[in-house]
Amino acid sequence: MIPKVFSESIDLGDGRSITIETGKLAKQADGSAVIRMGNAMLLATVVSARQASPVDFLPLTVDYREKFAAAGRFPGGFFKREARPSNEEILTMRLVDRVLRPLFPKDYHAETQVMIQLMSHDEEVMPDALAGLAASTVIQLSDIPFEYPISEVRVGRVDGAFIVNPSRAQLAESDVDIMIGASADSVAMVEGEFDEISEEEMADAIRFGHEAIKKQIEAQVKLAEAVGKKETRTYEEEDHDEALEKQVHEFVYDKCYEIAKLGSSKQDRSEKFGEVKEALQTQFSEEELEEKGALVNKYFSKAQKEAVRELVLAEGARLDGRKTTDIRPIWCEVDYLPSTHGSSVFTRGETQALATVTLGTSREANVIDLPSEQGEETFYLHYNFPPFCTGEARPLRGTSRREVGHGNLAQRALKKVMPDDCPYTVRVVSEVLESNGSSSMATVCAGTMALMDAGVQITNPVSGIAMGLISDGERFAVLSDILGDEDHLGDMDFKVTGTANGITACQMDIKIKGLSYEILIQALEQAREGRLHILDKLTETIETPASDVKPHAPKMVTATIANDFIGPFIGPGGKVIQELQKESNTTIVINEDPVTGEGIVEILGTDQEGIDMVLAKIQALTFQPEKDEVYEVKVIKILEFGAVVEYLEAPGNEVLLHISELAWERTNNVTDIVNLGDTLEVKYMGIDPRSRKDRVSRKVLTEKPEGYKERPPRQGGGGGRDRRGGRDNRNRR
Repeated sequence: MIPKVFSESIDLGDGRSITIETGKLAKQADGSAVIRMGNAMLLATVVSARQASPVDFLPLTVDYREKFAAAGRFPGGFFKREARPSNEEILTMRLVDRVLRPLFPKDYHAETQVMIQLMSHDEEVMPDALAGLAASTVIQLSDIPFEYPISEVRVGRVDGAFIVNPSRAQLAESDVDIMIGASADSVAMVEGEFDEISEEEMADAIRFGHEAIKKQIEAQVKLAEAVGKKETRTYEEEDHDEALEKQVHEFVYDKCYEIAKLGSSKQDRSEKFGEVKEALQTQFSEEELEEKGALVNKYFSKAQKEAVRELVLAEGARLDGRKTTDIRPIWCEVDYLPSTHGSSVFTRGETQALATVTLGTSREANVIDLPSEQGEETFYLHYNFPPFCTGEARPLRGTSRREVGHGNLAQRALKKVMPDDCPYTVRVVSEVLESNGSSSMATVCAGTMALMDAGVQITNPVSGIAMGLISDGERFAVLSDILGDEDHLGDMDFKVTGTANGITACQMDIKIKGLSYEILIQALEQAREGRLHILDKLTETIETPASDVKPHAPKMVTATIANDFIGPFIGPGGKVIQELQKESNTTIVINEDPVTGEGIVEILGTDQEGIDMVLAKIQALTFQPEKDEVYEVKVIKILEFGAVVEYLEAPGNEVLLHISELAWERTNNVTDIVNLGDTLEVKYMGIDPRSRKDRVSRKVLTEKPEGYKERPPRQGGGGGRDRRGGRDNRNRR
C-alpha cells in the first residue's frame, strides 16, 4: 500500500527552500517527519508514554545524532559503528531541549523522547540549524500536550547582509553566528558568537531570525491541518488544594519576604528559609504531612518565589542586599600555580573559577570527526563542575551535558580574541571551585587572565556577565550579575561576553512570553556596563599579555622545509628525527602545507639551545649556496689537492676548495695557505661544467698580482667535492 504523504515548503527567499514531510516513515511513533534542505535530510520522531512517571518533573530526552552513512563515511574506532554522542551533537540536543522544555504543561510528567537523526548530508547545509524545526514539527503532528509551535534558525552576516541558515563556507566569512529559537510572538532562546559587534547589531540579528522563524511555524501549522490535527491527549493532572495553598501562603509569605530583605549570604538564607519550612510543617499533623506533604513543600516553594520576586519589583532589593545594577565584589590573581604554563583565579561573590593554560604542538589539536564536519581545533576549553563547588556530595558520572554546554560558551567567547598567528595548540581548563551564579562567565574571566599570564597574545581581554529578569507583566527589573537563586526564580538567564569593543558570545534562555525588544535592549546595555566594570577588575590584575611564555613553558618555533627535504629530515623509519628530538630535548612535528606542499616544522622545547640545534639541522639540510655570494667557511680536512671546508652558516655542508683556488700564485702545499681549523671567506662560483660539482674560490677575493698570466688547468683537477666526504649536488639541481 502506497502511503499518503503530506508536505509543506518554506521559501528562504534566496533560491533555497526547506521541505517538511510526513506520512512515509516511522508511522508508529506519536509523530514523525522528514525535514529536507538541499540534499540534507533529517528524520525526527517523538514518543511520549501514556502513563505519568512518578518523578516530580518532565522526563524529557532530546537526542540528536549524525549517521556517518549520511555522508558516505565509515565511523572511526574498532567497532565501526556510532557510539556515544560527540560534543557537537550534545550541543545541538541542548539547543533544542532549551526551547521545547518550557512549553510542555508544568504538570505533564510522562516520559517523552524526541529523536532527530541526520540521514543524508549536504556540504552546503548545516543540519543543526534544522533540528529545532524538526522537533517542533513532530510534536505538532502528535497528540502530546504542547503550548504552541516553535522553530530555530541560524543567522550569519556576510558583507553586512544577514543570511538564514548559512552554509559552512558562508559562516567562515561571517562576523555573526547566532542560533535563535522562538515562537510566533516570543524569542525563547539565543546562543551565538560574534566578532565584537554592538548590542544594536545583535538585536537586529535576532529580529531577522525571528521573522524567518514565523514562516517555519506557519508551515508546521499548515502541515498539521492538512494531516488532520489530533486532539490533545488527556493525562493525569497533579493534585491541587486551593485551601491548603492559601494556608501555606499566609503562613510563609511575609516571613520569606523579610528573610529575603536581610541581604544575607547563601548559607544564612538557606538556614533561615529552612527554619520557616520546619515551622510550617509543625502546623500539620503527621497524618496530614504523610498525605499532603508533597503539596505543602510545593506551595512553600511557590510562596517563597513570589516573596523574593515581589521584593525585587517593589523595592529594587535583592537576596544579597545589592541593587539591580550592582556587581558582586571581585578579586583576582594570576600565576597562582607554579608549574602550569599559565593560571589564574577569578572570584566574584560566591562564585570562583581556577583556570589553567597548556601550550602544545598541532599534535595536541582537538580532532572533530563528524559526518557534517571534519577538522581540528587548535584552541579549546574544558569546563569542570565538581559537586563540592555547591557544597554537595553526589556520584561522578563523567562529563555532563551542562559542562559541555558551558565550556562551549566560554570557548566561543575567548576564541574570537585568539591571535591568528598563534603557533601553539592552546588548551584552557576551568575548574569551578565555588558556584552561586554564572560559573561559565567566571570561566571566561579566569580564562582571559590565564591566557595573558601564559603569554598568549590575545587581541583584547574578555569579560562576561549573567543578566536576569523578573517581570509580572506590568513591572519588570533587569538584574546584573545574577545569583543562582535569581536564575531559578527569575524569568530570564542572559549571559553576555565581550571586550571593550563589543560582544563576542551570548547565551539567553527566556521563560516568559512576549519579551519586548525594548527590555532586551535595556538588558544588553545594562550588561555592557557590568561587563566593562568586570573588565576593569581583570586589567587591574594583569593589564596586557606577558611578553613571553614562562621559563618552564615550551617555546614554539616554526620553520618551512621544501617537500624534497622532508624525507631526509625524518630519516628511514623516523630514525633521524627521533634522534634529533632526543639530543635536543624537543618535540618536532611536521605538517604539509596543503597549498604550497612545503613542510611546516613545529619545534617545541623549553631549552633555546635545543631549539637552535634543530633549526641548525634544518638550515644545514636545506642550505643551497647562491652563485657569486661570499660565505665564511672552516677548514675541516686537508687533502693533497685542496682543503675540505664547511659552511659556517650551515654546519654539515662541505665543499672542496681546490688547491688551484687558494691563491693566484702557484701553491705547492695546501698548508702554505690554510691549515686545519682555519676560518676564511670563499666565493661560490656555481657548478663546474666539467665535474658538475660545486666550485668555490678563495683567490678571487684577493687582489690579482701584477703581470699575472693564466696557467693551463691541472690534469685531473677542476674542483668539486671530496669523493670520500663531499656531497654531489647533481641530484639536487
